[in-house]
Amino acid sequence: MGDIDLSLIGDLYRRYRDPLAKVRDAQRDFLRRTRGRMTPQLDDLEAEITYMLLRETRPDTVMELGTFHGWSTTWILQALRDNGTGTLHSFDIVDNVVANVPSDLALGRWEFHKGDIRENMSQVPEGIGYLFVDAAHNGRFAKWYLSELFPRIAPGTPVSVHDVFHGRRALPLTEGAAVLSWLRRTGTDFFTPSRKRAPAPHVALLELREDLGLGEPVRTSTDNPMIYFRMPEHHAAPTAR
Repeated sequence: MGDIDLSLIGDLYRRYRDPLAKVRDAQRDFLRRTRGRMTPQLDDLEAEITYMLLRETRPDTVMELGTFHGWSTTWILQALRDNGTGTLHSFDIVDNVVANVPSDLALGRWEFHKGDIRENMSQVPEGIGYLFVDAAHNGRFAKWYLSELFPRIAPGTPVSVHDVFHGRRALPLTEGAAVLSWLRRTGTDFFTPSRKRAPAPHVALLELREDLGLGEPVRTSTDNPMIYFRMPEHHAAPTAR
């Protein structure tokens, strides 16, 4: 799989159109059944892109940092089920997700770790093949995971980070600002379907989905702030003199 860009995402929509259509129906039904105890965070574009990248990558180990009520968790587990392989390790300080994830999706492919990850780094699995981040959105926490978690992830691994582009630019002192600064320092390109940041790619994907018969919303949302990139090479910080 090449760079994560509009061309790749378009190819993935065409390649995984049929299984994606089935998962969309399943997630739509899941949302109905969990009404009142589910507040989805990902919009349809973000969820679908995550699903397709997981299908294409076929990772043995996925790490999800932040679960909330389990919307992203179930999308990830749908991909692992369809792949026929892979385990998801989810981390959060609250366990709302446990009551929401269907047992048929969870069994044999999901491990939930409750607690502050900064105090539970020993539980972070080895060999992470996809990293999904949607946790605390302040700059301080982002700087922590950029320095403590990201170096554990192999170069080339797909990474997605939520809540970056709620506007055309990330607000100062936020998680998004910290991550974008790190991406600039490391010379790492990213893709976003954000309507406000990248209106042309956003419209192109909506039109492609319509052409493929995937235009009916799973959930109604116009907020899509997630970014996707590949983990760059790790370079040690220069030694102070």
